Amino acid sequence: MAISAEMPEIDPANTAWAAGLSLCWGTLMRNATCTRIAHRWDWHSKRVGMAKAVLEVKPGDSRDLLSEIRSLIEEARRQTAAAVNAGLTALYWQIGNRILREVLGNERATYGEQIVATLWRQLSWSHFRELLPLAKPHQREFYAEMCRIEGWSVRTLHKRIESMLYERTALSKQPDELVKQELAVLRSRGDVTPAMLLKDPYILDFLGLADRFLERDFEDAILRELETFLLEMGSGFSFVARQKRIQLDGEDFYIDLLFYNRKLKRLIVVELKQGSFKPEYKGQMELYLRWLAKHETEPGEQSPMGIILCAGKNTEQIELLELGSAGIHVAEYLTVLPPPAVLREKLHRAIETARIRIETD
Repeated sequence: MAISAEMPEIDPANTAWAAGLSLCWGTLMRNATCTRIAHRWDWHSKRVGMAKAVLEVKPGDSRDLLSEIRSLIEEARRQTAAAVNAGLTALYWQIGNRILREVLGNERATYGEQIVATLWRQLSWSHFRELLPLAKPHQREFYAEMCRIEGWSVRTLHKRIESMLYERTALSKQPDELVKQELAVLRSRGDVTPAMLLKDPYILDFLGLADRFLERDFEDAILRELETFLLEMGSGFSFVARQKRIQLDGEDFYIDLLFYNRKLKRLIVVELKQGSFKPEYKGQMELYLRWLAKHETEPGEQSPMGIILCAGKNTEQIELLELGSAGIHVAEYLTVLPPPAVLREKLHRAIETARIRIETD
């Protein structure tokens, strides 16, 4: 039976039904396997005028036809959702931008223009609602770009902000100009730098450790909660080994924890210490890193890095030892999460101290 190319009349008021029916009709017109299409238009609703089509195809071909229709409908849904989200985001930003210009004298408006220009198609309005209250431009841009690159949900973004992730990164302790440069690289190429992943302190309250514990207990707790520990470490980390044995001059040495970070393309050694930092930890870590660079590093990988997790830090000793130039990062760990105000004050004080030290060097 010949197929009529004339599209049946559809009530324009019911645009959603019309759009879906148009998709189905277009598919059927292109499908040469249909042998009979009988039209029965049942105008059963006076308000919306919905139309029904009874389609009859060969049994062997119906599955392919329905699959194609289903794909078209799903694609239309995705496009519609993206368009609605983009439209809402642009609308809300325009409203906020007008308020900024008229009420706040254009203060912070420039940053709003930048963030919408680069992120309005990737992030939802709910993401923007979490970002807008943040006071510092670099802070907002860090969270926004990490959302885009790592696909954070709104819930994940909220948790990262609540845990003061940005303030705990090494990036936040760098001069503003350097922070701006690294964020520009992140925005243009998606490259995550060590400063964006290394933290101080690491919050390990999920390990459930008591006030007194052995280093062995520390390792056991991390392995029990390995997934959560990797999330706290940052993106791209994967576990390699525990108590990895290396031999030098007939003597055995053991690396507490060994990880690999695919974003940094390098091995990461993690040494766990119960007390405060001691100068001899540097020599131990340098030995591990040089052995790994010689025996374990693959072509194309970067030099291994080390993280020494201590219960406390001796800042003057760490500065004199210039651990950063040796690829070693020293950080505190917190087995109990302090009140938000206490943590915020601690981090702000650490950031200011680090920046003052950099400026005076």
